[in-house]
Amino acid sequence: MKTQTRLAIAGQRTDTAYNAIVPPLYLTSTFRFEGMGQTKGYDYTRSGNPTRAALEEALAELDGGAGAVAVTTGMASISTILATLPAGARVVCSHDCYGGTERLLDHLAEQGKLVVDLVDLSDPEALTEALRKPVDLVWVETPSNPLLRVTDVELVCSEAKAAGALVAIDNTFLSPVFQRPIEFGADYVAYSTTKYLNGHSDVVGGAIVAATPELNEIIQFTANCLGTVAQPFDCWLVLRGLKTLPLRLARHEENAHAVARFLQDHEAVAEVYYPGLEGHPRHELAARQQDGFGGMVSFRLAEGADVAALLTGTQVFALAESLGGVESLIEHPATMSHASMREEARQTAGITHDVIRLSVGIEDAEDLLADLTLALAAAVSKIERVALVA
Repeated sequence: MKTQTRLAIAGQRTDTAYNAIVPPLYLTSTFRFEGMGQTKGYDYTRSGNPTRAALEEALAELDGGAGAVAVTTGMASISTILATLPAGARVVCSHDCYGGTERLLDHLAEQGKLVVDLVDLSDPEALTEALRKPVDLVWVETPSNPLLRVTDVELVCSEAKAAGALVAIDNTFLSPVFQRPIEFGADYVAYSTTKYLNGHSDVVGGAIVAATPELNEIIQFTANCLGTVAQPFDCWLVLRGLKTLPLRLARHEENAHAVARFLQDHEAVAEVYYPGLEGHPRHELAARQQDGFGGMVSFRLAEGADVAALLTGTQVFALAESLGGVESLIEHPATMSHASMREEARQTAGITHDVIRLSVGIEDAEDLLADLTLALAAAVSKIERVALVA
């Protein structure tokens, strides 16, 4: 069956008592034993819950994995994977990753628990050089947050495996509808289910999909030990969100294309970052390993443009962190999503004060473009005032 069909009927057969079409929500913390050592498959919700299991089954099937575990947040998906590594393990990570990822890695490195190297993994030569030393895990964001650099997943997996390392891909920006890293050799796929998978900005959650039964057993054990597993109601909401995921993503992408093309020709914009544009340096790679280009668009304002005027000048785009919901958001990575990132790391990654990130929603495209037109006009007026003074 096609993806939309599988998602539309996901969880339909989980209710054996009444055959409910909507998967039941099991809010119980504990389950009654039928006898000593005898259960119907569940004993305590941290260790397993039917609602969570329904979501995990759907996610594993979408990504082509052997299993999945739903966790409390996107950061919990990262911390749970990192918790499987031995003390002193070396992690090579995309240098322009999400600010929270860099913060966690830096924190664990300062504690002496990990050795961390931030590398431009979209650069094959930098990748090869980084793998010359022993490495345990390669952590990849592709497209990256917020500059949408595209990394060759198959190349990373091939070289990492040759070096004896595991590969984890943060696939939050695309979801399994647009990219399935396990098909290219990834061991783990991590998500913030807060974003596109749920899609309605009313859940905070995460998930990990494992490529093999052995890795799934490890990740399930670790999540249970740490207590990072997601709560049933959150899983129920994400499972509900999955039912419209392909439909939503199609509209997100359609609108993102329109926004990217508009920004490309605007005087207040110096550079646009969107892999769907043919001028993007890795457009062909993105087209080859992805089934779509997603709904995230970032851009760099022209010199002298007023960042604050732009951020406060939109009416449809809400000034807020996060992404992937049905509503459009505008944010300033340097002071918002990546504020926790060390200044040196931000500068190296190119996440400067003039970078703006958009999560393009499913509103009418004409309204989105009109909103950006007015906000950018306010930003441009600053350039014009500076020119007049000069």
